Amino acid sequence: MKKHNRATVADLLALKGRRQLTMLRITSLEEAEASEKAGIDMVSVPPALLGPAFREAAPSPFAIPGLEYGDHVSAEEYMREAFKALKAGGDAVYCAASLQTIRRMRDEGIPVCGHVGLVPSKATWTGGFRAVGKTAASAFEVWRQTKALEEAGAFAAEIEVVPGDVAAAISNNTSMLMISMGAGRGCDAQYLFADDVLGANRDHTPRHAKVYRNFAAEYDRLQRERIVAFTELAEDIRSGAYPEKRHLVGIDEAELRNFLHRLEAER
Repeated sequence: MKKHNRATVADLLALKGRRQLTMLRITSLEEAEASEKAGIDMVSVPPALLGPAFREAAPSPFAIPGLEYGDHVSAEEYMREAFKALKAGGDAVYCAASLQTIRRMRDEGIPVCGHVGLVPSKATWTGGFRAVGKTAASAFEVWRQTKALEEAGAFAAEIEVVPGDVAAAISNNTSMLMISMGAGRGCDAQYLFADDVLGANRDHTPRHAKVYRNFAAEYDRLQRERIVAFTELAEDIRSGAYPEKRHLVGIDEAELRNFLHRLEAER
């Protein structure tokens, strides 16, 4: 496995207010390797991506696997999956479960990143997939939830689609690392999905996302090439153009005659 100089929780917290950290949601080893080579500080990953191959591809980024809300029920289940993720190469876990669950994990020394603002798994409570914190009352509720996470022992929190001025004020008044997804530069890290950055998302692109490439068009081009290649193969098989002699394994003529003789004798 490659050597690394990966940041610890203490290292990241020491950077609070000193410089903006970079973070991506990635879902493949190719994206993991690209994150490593691009110098991305932190990555959010599905737990299934973790393992030796992941750390071979990306030894340096601080990895936060997500414990999907609803996939686990009890605090014990969350802790079991968290320990499994840390053992597989994660550095912390994302968890949108109850404060009690987060507190239990923190008591066991598991670094936890919580979530405030627009929390997709709980969006029904804030009016759906829309900005949160646009009124004083709503903004104060985001602040209250942030402090509750801090008191429960979370070291970081994703703050999603909250007005930048509100997010900055919250970040300035908490010791947690505040990770902005569409919440402005007043937080400690900027977080985007790789699919949005690469332009691979064919559906709605969030307002806060910045698209740097058009992978969707490239995927379309590759699909057209894939169809043409498959069509040409089918035509070659039907016409006898494939396989050619160069595609076949040969056999010495004497060995072939011997085999055919023995085969005939078995009939």
